[in-house]
Amino acid sequence: MTVTSAKLRSTFPFFKDTPTELLDKISPNIVEKSFQKGSVIFLEGSTGEEIFFIASGTVIVSTLNNSKKVVLSILREGDYFGEMALVMPGLARSATVETLTPTKLYSLRKSAFELLYDQDRAILVHLLLSSMERLNRANQQIYDMTFLSVRARIIKRLLALYDQYSLGDSKSEGPIPMKITHQQLADMVGAVRETVSKIVQELCDDGLIAIRQKMVYIADPALLRRRLEEEA
Repeated sequence: MTVTSAKLRSTFPFFKDTPTELLDKISPNIVEKSFQKGSVIFLEGSTGEEIFFIASGTVIVSTLNNSKKVVLSILREGDYFGEMALVMPGLARSATVETLTPTKLYSLRKSAFELLYDQDRAILVHLLLSSMERLNRANQQIYDMTFLSVRARIIKRLLALYDQYSLGDSKSEGPIPMKITHQQLADMVGAVRETVSKIVQELCDDGLIAIRQKMVYIADPALLRRRLEEEA
């Protein structure tokens, strides 16, 4: 089934300013793909021929640092990934992407993607700004792993996920709407699982977070932010 230009524009901020006639040209080239939880979309170092847009579900982006898995980001509906290997010829995939939940993706092959940015230069500006933002987050992550305690890194990452994906106003109690294991959280903050489990339990005992149905609930975001300032 062809994805309509209206669907693309309403679901993906990437396409919000793309002319309708251009979206109508590329939409027949978009392929819908469904993946079960734990599926690998592509591996770091592989050749890139597609960009992916997340229609539903969640993926985790990671790399290996001295054989240790490091989670770079978690992406959800409306996000996209895999663009850099298409824009820069000869560049291999810079990270591994796998599904955290059952996920539906829309893929666009290199030839159609080239048509997109050849005819709409605003796409290149969007990609540049997005790349700069992701680079800034990566630099911040390196700083955090170097200078912050594991406890501070955990608090900061939980708050970041809450701010990014909370269904509420990010100021009141609420969940991070995804299930994250202690190992995945450890991979996000560059720590071992046992240490993360201990600190998560301490945060629960202090009433700062709660675990319900395998999801993390932030009990008092303002208080947790103050604790982060004290830790930092």
